[in-house]
Amino acid sequence: MTEPLIRLAHLADGGFGEVEATVDGDSESLILYRQGDEVRAWMNICPHAGRRLDWAPGQFLTSRDGLLVCAAHGASFELQGGECTAGPCRGESLRQVAVEVRDDAVWLL
Repeated sequence: MTEPLIRLAHLADGGFGEVEATVDGDSESLILYRQGDEVRAWMNICPHAGRRLDWAPGQFLTSRDGLLVCAAHGASFELQGGECTAGPCRGESLRQVAVEVRDDAVWLL
């Protein structure tokens, strides 16, 4: 039986988390963003230069208007679809990863 990525209680509402998961056969770092009972997930890779977005493991920057900000070059991403709205990769998007919330936990689909 597979394990959940994280218990929902370990993600603050409106907050971010980072987990390691196997995606397409490779171990990857994922960004999780919780909004109420919904969680979105993306690969923890900025489309600009291929670097992680967190400034320290699991620690993410946000702008005053609530955008996720890449710690390396300042690209800003909206939290619905992961589209870059400002910075060097404007118009590109984070790679979304399918997850679901069930049994008070976040599961990879």
